Amino acid sequence: MTAAGILNGIRRLRVLVIGDICLDRWCQYDPATAEASRETGIPRIGVVATEVTPGAAGTVANNLVSLGARDVAVLGVIGDDGFGFELQRALRVRGIRPDLAIVSADIPTFTYTKLINRHTGVEDLPRVDFINTRPLPKALDLSLVEQLERVWPDFDVILVSDQAETETGGAIGATVRTRLGSLAADTPEKVVWVDSRVRAELFRNVLVKCNDGESDGACLRSGLDPEQLRNRIGSRPLIVTRGGEGAIVIDDAGRHKVPTRHVPDPVDICGAGDSFSAGAALALAITGSPVEAVRFGNMVSSITIMKKGTGTASPQEVLQTESDWP
Repeated sequence: MTAAGILNGIRRLRVLVIGDICLDRWCQYDPATAEASRETGIPRIGVVATEVTPGAAGTVANNLVSLGARDVAVLGVIGDDGFGFELQRALRVRGIRPDLAIVSADIPTFTYTKLINRHTGVEDLPRVDFINTRPLPKALDLSLVEQLERVWPDFDVILVSDQAETETGGAIGATVRTRLGSLAADTPEKVVWVDSRVRAELFRNVLVKCNDGESDGACLRSGLDPEQLRNRIGSRPLIVTRGGEGAIVIDDAGRHKVPTRHVPDPVDICGAGDSFSAGAALALAITGSPVEAVRFGNMVSSITIMKKGTGTASPQEVLQTESDWP
């Protein structure tokens, strides 16, 4: 199917992104203001401007909206704090519904603070991240499951963003993961797309996408090769992205290599996996073909890596890209 046909179909899709919703804070600092604190003698970092964007699951959702999906909502846990207020506002501004998310004072809002030198435009200082290192409280875990069960029939595509790399995980704990597997088994016609950094082998009955490093880690932890890993997860495909080398699709028909176009000197690869997942999951819902879906996802990510920060791709950009695509 052509990109135009896929984009036309995307306009009717309702999509839920469940998982770790993050706030990205892009803070410009001026080195000239780094005078020492009077109280401690430690030099300060003088932030002079801040831009906020949705990150992690929010980046996926932002890409879905940019590609033209009819309805995009996020489900996760947001802290009842200032960063949470900023995050909900950033989602609404971009046309993403935050009303399904659970707001709680029991956890902090997952926040990445990126410090960028105002004079050079380079992120050259350590990030300041606000993370939760404790297990999600049981009440929040159950609330996520109840909300997921309630809204499951309302969406055509479910995208799972399991990005927390702490040992206890984030929004997608064992309870949510198990219920996702059973719901997906009961509705095989629904696209359920999982992107998990360090727990891919624990999912069941869903399509799992991971990059080659994440795939290697999942195989090492499970003691399986990629084909065996796919069989353990379930009957849906396993997709392994390999950067400039394209991606591998493993399904009932075997292993398929899907090439991509070489992009020299990418501007910023941050969020490339999220934009790939957004485009490919939408295309899979329209075409039913994992190979076609991966090809479309590759086109989308080839556009976003040429933009600063976690960029998105518009339908017009996708159409322009298709003309010279392999």
